[in-house]
Amino acid sequence: MQTDNKYKQQAGLSMSDFRAELAEFLEHYPNIQYIDTLLPDTNGIVRGKRFPVSAARKLDKGCYFPGSVFSLDITGTTIEDTGLGLDIGDPDRHCRVVPGTLAPSAVDPERIGQVLLTMLDEEGERFLYEPRNLLANLIDSYTVSGYKPVVALELEFYLIDPKRDEQGDIQPPIGYLSGEREIRSQLYTVDGLDDFSGFLSDVNELAQLQGIPADTAIAEASPGQFEINLRHCDDPVAACDHAVLLKRLIRSVARRYNYEATFMAKPYAEFTGNGLHIHTSLLDQFDRNVFSLGDGQDSDTLHQAIAGSLALMPDTVALLCPNVNSYRRMAPDMYVPLNASWGHNNRTVSLRIPFSDGGNRRIEHRLAGADANPYIALSVVLAGILYGIENKLTPPDAVTGNGLNQTHPVLPCRPAEALACLNNSKELPNYLSKEFLDTYVVLKQNELRQFEQHITRLEMDWLLTTA
Repeated sequence: MQTDNKYKQQAGLSMSDFRAELAEFLEHYPNIQYIDTLLPDTNGIVRGKRFPVSAARKLDKGCYFPGSVFSLDITGTTIEDTGLGLDIGDPDRHCRVVPGTLAPSAVDPERIGQVLLTMLDEEGERFLYEPRNLLANLIDSYTVSGYKPVVALELEFYLIDPKRDEQGDIQPPIGYLSGEREIRSQLYTVDGLDDFSGFLSDVNELAQLQGIPADTAIAEASPGQFEINLRHCDDPVAACDHAVLLKRLIRSVARRYNYEATFMAKPYAEFTGNGLHIHTSLLDQFDRNVFSLGDGQDSDTLHQAIAGSLALMPDTVALLCPNVNSYRRMAPDMYVPLNASWGHNNRTVSLRIPFSDGGNRRIEHRLAGADANPYIALSVVLAGILYGIENKLTPPDAVTGNGLNQTHPVLPCRPAEALACLNNSKELPNYLSKEFLDTYVVLKQNELRQFEQHITRLEMDWLLTTA
């Protein structure tokens, strides 16, 4: 794992070693008074508990959370239809500390530390309903197949003014240096970065403190929109740990500057949405990139991986686009793929093969919104790749030109349709836990019902006096 943090992941570190890790951590940060334990739920929302340092020493034996934490909807309400709550007595599950994740908290790095948790079942095995474990189990399949995925995640987000406009809607932020509100698209402008340099500098500093390998910061196409890239990593689970912690860090730093940070897929109707782009390459046992040949050309393995990803893509939209708002991002001419397609150096397709030399040949999966749970999204990406390779599938021809205007298999663009595709998937349960997928469908169907029962302001404006 690539990290500048002294407290890096250590293979084979047992729970009993946490006390030594904590002692070393406190030597470097003697003012720490509390340790926050962090457990990301199905929606990627971080749940947890705060321990005084004196009590945190007992975390070498783990701690307990109810398994129903993975049946919480986006509002934090337990969805009993998942079967993880009261029907089984809402029992506690044993959680253990994730080695190497102890770091100062972005909330208050002087006084508060943080550490990730992962949940176990009654037999001490990975709890099937935890997204982090969903990914970890899939990585085991890759190990058996002799491949090592190398991944990099790119997160887009908006900074917004906490003060709403006259209509009560969100609005872009006022630049910290210029004192002016952003109103125009300024893709790749360095001046746009300068106006928010203090915020970005603090994000970078805290990311280094937490061992998060944040890399390039980009001013994106819309006012107040940014992208931060994470450096490639050969530990996919750790890469998603970084993404979850980076989102939490960005929100915390934004509050210091009197901004709100949102990873909502489509916060503005008129501007582009926020995406989670995932880059993946595969190494063999000799650390050679199997996606390219010796002469730098695409390999058959790459084409098989593309074919598998495209074949499973309709069934996985509900996992990559988890919320009702996610589908508002899927609009024409907004740099969001609307069909299952691929191409070289082309941002209008679902699977982009970026320009690179053979050693860096990779697939960029462009469908997920930034609101997706990183563990689930990467599980989807890796499941498609493995499905294609194991079945030696052949992809359609690569797209040239604007793929949005060409005929390709159309992806479901409504939540109910996407959930139906996921629920009826024949192949996906062979790669991702059926128990997890069934529970996920129940959870998201319940959220959709709640949304559809809500009467919107637009309905009142249109129909109250006309219907």
